[in-house]
Amino acid sequence: MDGMNMKKTPDFDAAAGFMAAHARVLDRRVFQRLFQGGAPGPVRDAIAAYRNDDGGFGHGLEPDVRTAASQPAATEMALRIMDLTDEWDTAMVSGAIDWLAAIAPAEGGAAFAEPSVADGPHAPWWVPAEEHSASVIQTGQVAGLLYARGFSHPWLDRATELMWERIGTLAEPGAYEMFGVLAFLQHVPDRSRALAAFDKIGPLILDRGLVALDPDDASVAETHTPLDFAPLPGSIARALFDDATIAAHLDHLAAAQRDDGGWMFNWLAWSAAAEADWRGFLTVEALRVLRANGRA
Repeated sequence: MDGMNMKKTPDFDAAAGFMAAHARVLDRRVFQRLFQGGAPGPVRDAIAAYRNDDGGFGHGLEPDVRTAASQPAATEMALRIMDLTDEWDTAMVSGAIDWLAAIAPAEGGAAFAEPSVADGPHAPWWVPAEEHSASVIQTGQVAGLLYARGFSHPWLDRATELMWERIGTLAEPGAYEMFGVLAFLQHVPDRSRALAAFDKIGPLILDRGLVALDPDDASVAETHTPLDFAPLPGSIARALFDDATIAAHLDHLAAAQRDDGGWMFNWLAWSAAAEADWRGFLTVEALRVLRANGRA
């Protein structure tokens, strides 16, 4: 897979072998659902294994947070996978959002992490805010998923007010904050307001150097590419990048498939279990993005 001078495509057979040999059951079920005609029910059952009695999700569903206790990040990932595989289980979603509402910060929304993150192994960046403040990252991503599915809940009403307030004052966002903002703006029903907000805040991705435009820089630790901010042709942030830049990064993504058939990430691999879980998850994600952009 050398060179960047030709249109590159992934090797699905090699990816299937990698998933069978290395990925957790959940990601194997997602792979089967998206690429092999698998049924949605097994995905739902695999997600349910991470669910707690309080309605939230934990148990390492978010690979860098290994605690059994429910966490906003794991709950967002459960909703994301349900949406992605078209296995939107209303009962599980309702329980999850009821849990988020019950433990919400005073201003609404969701915290970056709950204190129970310390009850189990976790990556060093998963540190709860001392004041239990709302996170644009978690709030925006969950709100965007609920809007995408037309799911109403009082938590979403407060979260929406919070997101509009934070977007209006967000002057120096980091990359992960932008992920929350973009997820919200992608799906919030007030489209004219969303597009106006994006016109103001979207260029900060470029102005603040949050994105690596050169594919050769994409493997540097903790860098983010145009495909992280705008993975699909219909992504709201796709307008920030020209066709040549997107094509180059698609080439790079396809070429990043390793000899074992899977993909690797560019952040700290602090745990062997977390690394294995992320590789399965991100292999599915790489294939999804490549296929959506006409590369598979």
